[in-house]
Amino acid sequence: MSRSFDQTLSRDHTHAVKFDARKAVFGKQDVIPVWVADMDFAAPEAVTQALVERAQHPVYGYTLFPDSLYQAMIDWFADRHGWQIERDWILMAPGVVPTLHAACMAYAEPGQGVIVQPPVYPPFFSSVQHSDRTVIENPLRRDDSTGRYHMDLEHLEQCAARPDARVLILCSPHNPVGRIWSEAELREVLAIARRHGLVVVSDEIHCDLTYDDAPRHRVLATLAEPGDALVTTVAPSKSFNLPGLGLSALVIADPERRRAMKEIFQTLHMPQCNPFSVAGFEAGYRAGGPWLDELLGYLKANRDYVCEQVKQRLPGVSVSAPEATYLLWLDCRSLGLTDAELKRFFVQDAGVGMNPGITFGDQGSGFMRLNIGCPRSVLTEVLDRIADALAARG
Repeated sequence: MSRSFDQTLSRDHTHAVKFDARKAVFGKQDVIPVWVADMDFAAPEAVTQALVERAQHPVYGYTLFPDSLYQAMIDWFADRHGWQIERDWILMAPGVVPTLHAACMAYAEPGQGVIVQPPVYPPFFSSVQHSDRTVIENPLRRDDSTGRYHMDLEHLEQCAARPDARVLILCSPHNPVGRIWSEAELREVLAIARRHGLVVVSDEIHCDLTYDDAPRHRVLATLAEPGDALVTTVAPSKSFNLPGLGLSALVIADPERRRAMKEIFQTLHMPQCNPFSVAGFEAGYRAGGPWLDELLGYLKANRDYVCEQVKQRLPGVSVSAPEATYLLWLDCRSLGLTDAELKRFFVQDAGVGMNPGITFGDQGSGFMRLNIGCPRSVLTEVLDRIADALAARG
């Protein structure tokens, strides 16, 4: 395994949210930041080289999306996921979160309902609320004996049957619980949407970050039937650690729904094409495969290391190994702390900055999200600090 993932790269004073916003977010600078969902690893060399080559031309003007960019994406999803995408189905966008807002505006009227499945990535809520739509919660069900989450499909049917329901935003693979949804679950989601006329917006930004001991991730679109109202959002940002470049893609096979999204994009004047985003996007999908494969091996080893250490050394904390993503969902409920006390314990006592589970919805109360996309030495220090803080509690 390459030593590059073990290398500690200083990100201080690079304007990195994860590092340079510590004081603002946690109230003090002296915390190990394992929160924001980007990784502390250097991007693939092919991406860096593409950016350098583009920078060597000293004019950074308005830029087109070249055919080669689309082809790199089409080839990637055909090779990696068995998904045959047609060029006309693709709309480029400045990130997944803006497209969630746009989808709410395109497929639901003000006041109408958008279904989300908490605990889930916070912008799923804010994209609905800020667009003046109504959040309909279909909470995931947790098996406390295994720590594994499942969709409540019976309740999803009830949510979909509401007269105001128009859209379901699906997180697949799921952030933060790390599930790869089974083919049976996904087929039933499509069937429910079909019966009730829902548009499904499938956020598959983590689709490449799956572990080889987990079930295969199925892109929802590969299970869809002709006429299904489906929008898929993808990006190279998680796969190759490029979130700061801010470029994603929507895949919409249905011309009418694609047109509705285009109209929203035009209203909001998005996307504005960045020459460096274009270079990084294409280089990742064209040449990032070997780097990603090596990364997944490193992340799996990190995952297993942390899970074992939690079991052995962190009384009152438990975790279930995720099937995908580099995010671990720590169950801290046995510590008997309120959410405010839990955050204070990790920040003030342990000196570790994680995402409080409560920010992912009420169902995240008592949990914390830990980012393992960092060198093993960082995780060792994180675990040592938490273990010491727990011991000091007595």
